[in-house]
Amino acid sequence: MTRTTVAAAVLALAGTATALTLPSPAVTVNAPLGGPPAAAESTSTPAPPKKTVTITGTGDIILGSAPDDLPPGDAEGFFERASGVLTGDLLIGNFEGTLTEREKSSKCKPKAENCAAFRMPPGYAEVIADAGFDVLNLANNHALDYGGEGLADTRTHLNDAGIEYTGMRGEYAELTVDGVEIAVVGVSPYAWSQDMHDLEGTAALVEAAAERNDLVVVSMQAGGEGADKDHVVPGAEMFLGEDRGDVMAFSRAVIDAGADLVVGHGPHVMRGMEFYKGRLIAYSLGNFAGYRVLSTEGNRGVGGVLAVTLTIDGDWAGGVLRATRMVDGGYPAADPDNTAHETCNRLSRDDFGATAALVTEGGRITPP
Repeated sequence: MTRTTVAAAVLALAGTATALTLPSPAVTVNAPLGGPPAAAESTSTPAPPKKTVTITGTGDIILGSAPDDLPPGDAEGFFERASGVLTGDLLIGNFEGTLTEREKSSKCKPKAENCAAFRMPPGYAEVIADAGFDVLNLANNHALDYGGEGLADTRTHLNDAGIEYTGMRGEYAELTVDGVEIAVVGVSPYAWSQDMHDLEGTAALVEAAAERNDLVVVSMQAGGEGADKDHVVPGAEMFLGEDRGDVMAFSRAVIDAGADLVVGHGPHVMRGMEFYKGRLIAYSLGNFAGYRVLSTEGNRGVGGVLAVTLTIDGDWAGGVLRATRMVDGGYPAADPDNTAHETCNRLSRDDFGATAALVTEGGRITPP
């Protein structure tokens, strides 16, 4: 993979959300793809195959929480049991929590119940980078666990580790993979991030990303949470009094705006997948890693790693769902029982019918 570093393409968009003031990294703009157009092929010469790229996405990632719930040995080898599924040309994850040494959370008051604030040592950014992650979505309900300062620390440490991030309002990450320009747009139901409730502004951001890049991936944190939230339901989903978004309407709208793939996370359980206008929507890939902070019981311990191969035009060229499970308190591992396959098929059929994606032998994803 050839990687062009573009930390964040910041667009001046008018939106309904209020922006959080944070220090922004320097912006480096990719040089436009140059060269004269190729000469027309003879009608007797078959057209060469279109260039393809494989985009791999995971669900929620939490490597524990300081001070008492961290893996031993500075998290060395944390992703080792899942290394076989973390392959592809571009690896995307949803990072829930902060990389900071700040000890006071602005989120949870003393003795607060049902409040979780996650922080991990800054050095864990290198652990994530060593696992192969190229881009992390930060638009989620734990990015501000230690306030704006904690989020700024997270961004700094990811930059230092060479990991791009996305999710701030009016912002997306850009990378070049073997000559293919790819934008990753992170969204969540929160006003400080690229707010999925601001559908007009988010559609404009996706359109702008599509104009500058060959492919656009939307990383979506949305939907209710918990073992009973595995179905996608029409309309807004509520959780703890929060409007967590209309995930079906939103996902289809961003594809209408130019997105080529939607990767969902946040419900902490696997959800189904469907095809819309030839583009795949994976509504939730479940929990990938959650050491001592996420439940591993039942369907909450089941996850999947999605690897989708697209042509440079965004057309479907194949895909596979790699089954995972959290083990030993929340380490990510490949699941030899492939639990995610049947789980995803059942939910996809129930929720989407004729548009459902089908997971066949070996985890191969087949359009309807």
